[in-house]
Amino acid sequence: MSKVVLGKYVNTHGIKGEIRIKSNFKYKDRVFKVGNKIIIDNKEYFINSYRIHKDYDMISLKGIDDINKIPFNKNTLVYIEKEEYLNNSDYLDSDLIGFILYNSKLEKRVLDIVYLVNNKKLFKVSDGYIPFELIKDIDFTNKKILIEEVSGL
Repeated sequence: MSKVVLGKYVNTHGIKGEIRIKSNFKYKDRVFKVGNKIIIDNKEYFINSYRIHKDYDMISLKGIDDINKIPFNKNTLVYIEKEEYLNNSDYLDSDLIGFILYNSKLEKRVLDIVYLVNNKKLFKVSDGYIPFELIKDIDFTNKKILIEEVSGL
């Protein structure tokens, strides 16, 4: 099984052990459910409660009911087992790193994914950034992403 990053534990909330997770995970509606498993510091935890507060996913974990019982540090990554929550047809943004962005005017390799406010995403390429909104088709077999023709790219 392979682990993928769900988000980052950034802080506690209240005295009853609720934690704040900052997450841009595409399929978090599948993961943030009572009883589901997450992994923090290579240890499995089960979600006891879930809610959204501002831009954070707030959870409590089974067996942790006090702020002083939280056994991991702030800014620790939170993982899930990919196979437990994703289908073969699902993909994560990070799966697209290394793909070739192309159209009739350009061909650029995706170096990274950049997240902006308002859930905007950009592909980082060697000489700049290209918005996700330009995607027309993704060919997973050949690792290519067809993007719209836009002047200035």
